Amino acid sequence: MKRIAAACLFALAALASAPAMPQAGIGDEQSVFTDYSKWSPQALETELKNRAVIEKKVLMPMRDGISLSTDIYRPKDASGPVPIIFVRTPYNMNTLQGSGLRQAVEAIDRGYAYVLQNERGRYFSEGKFEILGHPRTDGYDALTWLADQSWSNKKVGTLGCSSTAEWQLQLAATNHPAHAAMVPMASGAGIGRVGEFHEQGNWYRGGVPRVLFSIWLYGVDNPLRAQIPEGLDPETRQHLSAYSDLNPKKPDVTWAKQVWHLPFADLLTSLGEPRGTNEELIARAKPDDPAWFKGGLYHDNESWGVPALWYNSWYDVSIGPNLALFNHATRKGVDAEARDNQYAIVGPSVHCAFATLGPGFKSGDRELGDATFDVNAQVWAFFDRFLKGEADRFPSATPKVRYFTMGDNQWKSSAQWPPKEAKETRLYLHSNGKANSVFGDGKLSFSAPGNEPADTFVYDPKTPVQTIGGGDCCNGGVVVPGAYDQRPVEVRHDVLVYTSDPLTEKVSIAGFVDAVLHVSSDAKDTDFAVKLVDVAPDGTAYILDDTIFRARFRGGYDREVLMEKGKTYKIDFTPMSTANDFLPGHRIRVEITSSNFPKFVRNMNTGGRNEFEKDGKVATNQVKHTASQPSYLVLPVISR
Repeated sequence: MKRIAAACLFALAALASAPAMPQAGIGDEQSVFTDYSKWSPQALETELKNRAVIEKKVLMPMRDGISLSTDIYRPKDASGPVPIIFVRTPYNMNTLQGSGLRQAVEAIDRGYAYVLQNERGRYFSEGKFEILGHPRTDGYDALTWLADQSWSNKKVGTLGCSSTAEWQLQLAATNHPAHAAMVPMASGAGIGRVGEFHEQGNWYRGGVPRVLFSIWLYGVDNPLRAQIPEGLDPETRQHLSAYSDLNPKKPDVTWAKQVWHLPFADLLTSLGEPRGTNEELIARAKPDDPAWFKGGLYHDNESWGVPALWYNSWYDVSIGPNLALFNHATRKGVDAEARDNQYAIVGPSVHCAFATLGPGFKSGDRELGDATFDVNAQVWAFFDRFLKGEADRFPSATPKVRYFTMGDNQWKSSAQWPPKEAKETRLYLHSNGKANSVFGDGKLSFSAPGNEPADTFVYDPKTPVQTIGGGDCCNGGVVVPGAYDQRPVEVRHDVLVYTSDPLTEKVSIAGFVDAVLHVSSDAKDTDFAVKLVDVAPDGTAYILDDTIFRARFRGGYDREVLMEKGKTYKIDFTPMSTANDFLPGHRIRVEITSSNFPKFVRNMNTGGRNEFEKDGKVATNQVKHTASQPSYLVLPVISR
């Protein structure tokens, strides 16, 4: 779901330049294949022209008569049918350049056909645009067409990061016979509901809408887009594409200012944009509105039919749903091949930035040492196994999960997620009723609380708590994701801060982190936001992950139940996800407040439809921590 201005359509291919990390069962790539990472664009273009049969702007027919624009690159020296790498995207693919160009050359060098296709309603494809591009129909029909070509060995691997990955998920539910393998990278916006996550393609977290999706839609959704006439012959279409890529440039927006616009529902129309997808989605009042289950999102009532190599990042927008979907695929695969061949890799980078993994890696303010991982080699080895039948290239003994643990800055492996060794351990909130700010008396302990006074803070939607780092993407620059220092917001009186004593020994966690709070408010509805932080001995407070919950959805995402003044409610949050070693001398910290803006849309505290309101109310909120009403985190602690 990348912001179109980021120009990261083919982010994966940039990984070819990442330093190599020895991987069990992976052969020496450079002894067989050329290293194209340092080749100039001109050299790559020449190589592709010399080695590939190229067909551009081919109109691939769909079942309803709409045709999708497709570019095909096939190895000239193939002695027979070849497997296919298929990349499908809503973004501009008119000219191969940068990492996409390099990826095409790599595919040809390895004996694959490389096929690019624009989703319907985008650029030279016909039809009307819809997010995720009709994966069950258009995606299925595309695989059928590819498998029927004389040059195809009838095995297709789908590949891509962000929008080029998200459509693959629902396609996997169809179990197309030609869909032999898939590599979905940072694919959270393709996930509707999976387990505890009801995010509907990153639109929500805990029932609170994210800001990023509206900003992303400004760049992608274009109801007034230019189209070429239908029925043109292939030669004319190719000729037109040589001097026009049908890629209009919208006016620049200062998003850091625009995100404050109220009501939020008018964020784009106030810029002069016609009503479109953004307004359609905002009109859905609840995370489990039936309309969310009618599009291209994958939901956990569906099966899974394809071996997959999952790539995700700790500071991406939806690491939790991606790991939950990985687990779902291992359980709900239609057969043993699908169930037993799900592999996940999780690094410390941000959205689609796998190429940055290397020596001296830094996330936000945090130095994380050598995070080197040869992502590119793993991808090609995985495809070689499932598309070519070369089992030794990616052995079945490859660990199911490989993940980077922050703190000790090491890659680790596990047979499952969370690791079997992870034991759920409660970390309780304590105070004498004055946990406001880092200067308050909030404490964390593995011991349960007694009868302690509640902590009170005031939330004013006009002065929300600023987002600093964490997991996010595609937001016009209003939030920079990563492990940033949280001290600038910890001094606020409307932020409750709970900190452990300095640790005398390492505390290792890996898995899902649950938060449970007992709360009350004088508002009919409000939000509660939780953040998990690793505090270094010098006081630097590195964010690990955060979560948020809209109180009206505490009874379920398909209903709204407002709060009553004076009553206490239990809030069970959407889990956070991380792998971190809290080292000796470090402290564990939890922050609690009622806003995290501009990452999440503000709650106006009225009990009405927040996205349609201009005026809010000030809420006085409480967090309780007593023996009968404890508030705590559940940490997945690993004893080694």
